[in-house]
Amino acid sequence: MATETSTANTGGAAGGEFLTFTLGHEEYGMDILKVQEIRGYDAVTAIANTPPFIKGVINLRGIIVPIVDLRIKFNLGKVDYDQFTVVIILNLSSRVVGVVVDSVSDVLTLTPDQIKAAPSLSTALDTRYIMGLGTVEQRMLILVDIERLMSGKDMELMDEVMA
Repeated sequence: MATETSTANTGGAAGGEFLTFTLGHEEYGMDILKVQEIRGYDAVTAIANTPPFIKGVINLRGIIVPIVDLRIKFNLGKVDYDQFTVVIILNLSSRVVGVVVDSVSDVLTLTPDQIKAAPSLSTALDTRYIMGLGTVEQRMLILVDIERLMSGKDMELMDEVMA
């Protein structure tokens, strides 16, 4: 019965290692196993007729990688690129994609007890990509299901453009 309770509390999110990163004033986490590498932000080649959050593409050792700016995707206001801005290269089941974040913090190991279900918010907000909220001491992390986020309906536009 204890396992049923912990699964219900976390919305099915298991513990594990999470790469933490910042967007604006919030701290986020994603499954470290999805991360291929972390790079400084470089110029990208813009692609016409893409949504604003798709900055363009880069050539990563012969692989064309689309670059998604998560601050724009999450509607977090003005985007400034500085020396701390990084691109996290993700290796997802169906593709390699880069996400631009303000900075990368560290890697944290969270137990299932440290992960709580995301609160139900208004239907205007899409929270399907939020796995839960992780707590470590005084820090709260928004845990993102990066695979689900990168395979959303608006990302299908990216596949069409890249084809």
